[in-house]
Amino acid sequence: MAAFGKIEKWRLIWPFFLIFLIHCIAILFFTRGFLLTRTELSSFSNCSDISESPCFQHNNQSSCWTKPAIDRLVIIILDALRFDFVAPSNLFDEKKPWMDKLQVLQKMASQEGSSATIFKAIADPPTTSLQRLKGLTTGGLPTFIDVGNSFGAPAIVEDNLLYQLARNGKRVWMMGDDTWVQLFPDHFNKSFPFPSFNVKDLDTVDDGCVQHLIPSLYEEEWDVLIAHFLGVDHAGHIFGVDSMPMIEKLEQYNVILEKIMDILKNQSGPGGLHENTLLLVMGDHGQTLNGDHGGGTPEEVETSLFAMSLKNPPASISSGHNTSHMFDDDGNKVRVSSIQQLDFAVTVAALLGVPFPFGSIGRVNPELYALTAGTWNQPQTGATSCKSQTNVEEWMQNYANVLCTNSWQVKRYIDIYSKSSVIGFPSEDLVHLENMYSQAQDAWSRIQKSQLPGNKATNGSCYTSLNDLQQQIDAYSNFLASVTELARSKWTEFDLTMMGIGLGILLLSLVIHLVVIKRANKLQYLSYPSIVETQFSLRFISALFVVAIRGSSFLSNSYILTEGKVASYLLGTTGVINLRYSILRKKMPIEAFAFLLLLLTLRLANESGLTKQTVGSLLMNTFFVSVFGINDNHPIWIVIPEVMPILCLILLATLLYKTTAGNYCWRFLKYFLTVATCFSYLLIAVHWVLESNILATPLLLQGIGRSFIPRTIYTIGFGLLILLTVAKFLDKEMAVNYTESILIKTVAILSTWSSTVMLIMGRQGPFIVLASAIGGWCIIRLGILEKKTKDGSVGVSAADPLPVIQWSFLAVCLFFYSGHWCAFDGLRYGAAFTGFDEFNLVRQAIILFIDTFGVSHILPILGAPLLVIFNYPKHLSFRERSGLLVNLSQVLLIYGLVTSITTTITMICVTIQRRHLMVWGLFAPKFVFDVVGLILTDVLICLSSLYYFPRAVSQQDQI
Repeated sequence: MAAFGKIEKWRLIWPFFLIFLIHCIAILFFTRGFLLTRTELSSFSNCSDISESPCFQHNNQSSCWTKPAIDRLVIIILDALRFDFVAPSNLFDEKKPWMDKLQVLQKMASQEGSSATIFKAIADPPTTSLQRLKGLTTGGLPTFIDVGNSFGAPAIVEDNLLYQLARNGKRVWMMGDDTWVQLFPDHFNKSFPFPSFNVKDLDTVDDGCVQHLIPSLYEEEWDVLIAHFLGVDHAGHIFGVDSMPMIEKLEQYNVILEKIMDILKNQSGPGGLHENTLLLVMGDHGQTLNGDHGGGTPEEVETSLFAMSLKNPPASISSGHNTSHMFDDDGNKVRVSSIQQLDFAVTVAALLGVPFPFGSIGRVNPELYALTAGTWNQPQTGATSCKSQTNVEEWMQNYANVLCTNSWQVKRYIDIYSKSSVIGFPSEDLVHLENMYSQAQDAWSRIQKSQLPGNKATNGSCYTSLNDLQQQIDAYSNFLASVTELARSKWTEFDLTMMGIGLGILLLSLVIHLVVIKRANKLQYLSYPSIVETQFSLRFISALFVVAIRGSSFLSNSYILTEGKVASYLLGTTGVINLRYSILRKKMPIEAFAFLLLLLTLRLANESGLTKQTVGSLLMNTFFVSVFGINDNHPIWIVIPEVMPILCLILLATLLYKTTAGNYCWRFLKYFLTVATCFSYLLIAVHWVLESNILATPLLLQGIGRSFIPRTIYTIGFGLLILLTVAKFLDKEMAVNYTESILIKTVAILSTWSSTVMLIMGRQGPFIVLASAIGGWCIIRLGILEKKTKDGSVGVSAADPLPVIQWSFLAVCLFFYSGHWCAFDGLRYGAAFTGFDEFNLVRQAIILFIDTFGVSHILPILGAPLLVIFNYPKHLSFRERSGLLVNLSQVLLIYGLVTSITTTITMICVTIQRRHLMVWGLFAPKFVFDVVGLILTDVLICLSSLYYFPRAVSQQDQI
């Protein structure tokens, strides 16, 4: 006992810092092996390179790689443009309110015949804007690590379409999303960038685009015009797809596009400014019904591309392509086709007559390439003209020649990449590609020889049959498709050695975790010799088994998508175990039923979609209100979402006051904290009232509510954190009032953080925080009841792992119930601008970080001491004080172990599934979220140990 009486806090908390250091090393190694980008080659395509191609003919030296088919190109990018925003509603099973709003595109695709087509454009995940813009311009597949740069886009250094345009004398103008300027800082002759990250701003970027786009259409000083609109993307992030702001934006775009097309058509006559102009209206990615994107679901990867040439190609071309016809509401035929976004860069390069980007692995899309009248009039490579040749034969011959150049360029890139890259592609795959390319090239050579004058095999015909040309096109297309398939499956260079080292170190940390927990159990035994010192109990092993079950579910992409439901099910299972245990002890505690009822309510909330800060929709979906004669349009649904969050704030303020009342620690500081926190709650309520649509508040008050009040709340929270830090060093009551001091510290830190977390989370914040408080109270009470002895006192023992695991699982459930999920489209970007309109990378990142991890990590870990202090009386002996601190260290260790186990299993899963189709769309984002969560958990545990533990525990304290 004497030896234990001299325990200092560092003896208890140094393992936390050691484990944190080990985790950082392990994650660093594993990340270096798993999240490697593909090797970006420094080579660039040049016009002169075509002389090395077998497709090159001496009579084609006047052009670069291909003869330009168009003179000018207008690209209108509507960010997050879903396919069903553009395609006729008849194409879908059910017509939705947001469909058929872009009528002008459907009208042109039907009236203009084969000169206009609607494409379903398929993007490659992850579907963040930076990824998509990089993929569209380079023609390469995305690399996951670039997602982290989405809020600070670095300049693209590899070969790309914009570089080729600028290098070959094409004048490029840009307006709209400033991401373009960040990616291509020196490629535009003129640019009008606007800040793009304030998702609450629906109009600034769009208005700027319109302001500069319309006048630019009358200018001659550009060859390529890019306008990137953001309103639809921002409306989706804030309000969702099924919302009036979204419909209003689509209707606004319809008017803008109609005006643009009128200007282009009016100048498309012979000798006109837009005689040979191609218009592309496209999205960079889609979005879910919640307005999010970043993952790989069909809603996110399927976007639209509308293409219209102002010259009409021959009508006979329609028989040569796989373009389907759909009917709009008026019965008109609408041309609908499909395209891979991977093909965009090389197709546009072929149309404009510039070299294809060196790293492009796409194929020149036949439907988009055929829309331009210029493709009909290309001189034939190595062949004289034949008057008897049909338009289809002529086009197919031209397209086969373009695919020859396309295939040569891709083959050249694959060969150089395999030699330059550390790992490259497997030899057997390269041999297969070599055989496919050789066969296609041999067939092309035979066709070219058959076309030479005097060749008897031609039987007087200058050109081969349509069947031969189609076979040649198919041969090149199959080769390009095989390259794409190989790149998609094995593009990333996984360094298995680094991954293995990282995984091994993380497994070692689990062993260290268990050793440290056993050491803490031994220290507890020294304080209480009556406790039987045992190895890890069956209850401890069973509890960890539940954690392992959750972790094992990460092997399945389906279970990752429903991770919130899995955690809720396992948490409910532990609640049933608690209920069964109480029944066996002939007790029926209300806490067990309340806990299960809370989980049921949260599960219903999750099913109903508690996102976008809408409470009314939640209640309408949860309760059968029609029984009471209340329909969806009843005024009660306008009042409830405004009133209920404020009522929850009042309840939380009441709980805070009751918790601190009667405690004698910290005296005036305690009351100051209570008053300051309640004042923050009041400001939150005022902030929501001023933002409400019910009251017609003046613009001045709206500005105060939107900016001044949130910043005041942030300031109060930050000031309270500083005050608590100072109070920690001035605390002299810890040695006398352990229980009350830790209780006040815990309540103080939780109340300090709660106001900021609730403000950022919006009107759903009070519900989530209140659910966290109720769930935590149930877990604490059930843990106390299980430790009660026959005489009614609480037995002292090693920390029970089950309440800690329930505490952890409840935090996981709240993460999903608050509208988040482990994907980049699960980030609520709108929350980052709470209190601010202008974009600042560091500030917005901090606010978004708090919104994402506030209820899942910050509040639960800082509140972990509540699992311990209620097991001890207010006045403690020296031995009980030591036992309390050891017990607290056990709880923090077990909580960290739970997080470490799940993260370790996640890393094992992504190692196994590294070749899975959804690795970048699902498994890699899950890995990133878990790794960030583990590091945050370690940091918070270390800070908690410094904050809650006294400076020293010695016999002198007993005096």
